[in-house]
Amino acid sequence: MPTITFTAHDGECFTVDALDGTSVMQTAVDHGVPGILGDCGGGCSCATCHVFIPRDWMERLGPASSIERALLSGRDDLAPNSRLGCQIVLSPAHEGLNVLLPESQY
Repeated sequence: MPTITFTAHDGECFTVDALDGTSVMQTAVDHGVPGILGDCGGGCSCATCHVFIPRDWMERLGPASSIERALLSGRDDLAPNSRLGCQIVLSPAHEGLNVLLPESQY
């Protein structure tokens, strides 16, 4: 059960215990973390779970799929470290991950 920290755009932090095998998006929704909507329920079809991953974690998480990259390409705030939270499945190896939230999901 990794501990994950979500850092909002305004700097407020939410640290939660994630269940192994759940996504970053589902973890945020389950714990009421503001700033992650997950409108499609984790189906990789809406991009309302956009997050920024610290650069030192990017390689550890692996690359985004072509579908994920396509959805992210429509974001005005797209960055090299942008990911969809629904596509990051958590395990004990993700202990200490800090996920940065965008100013808005729309």
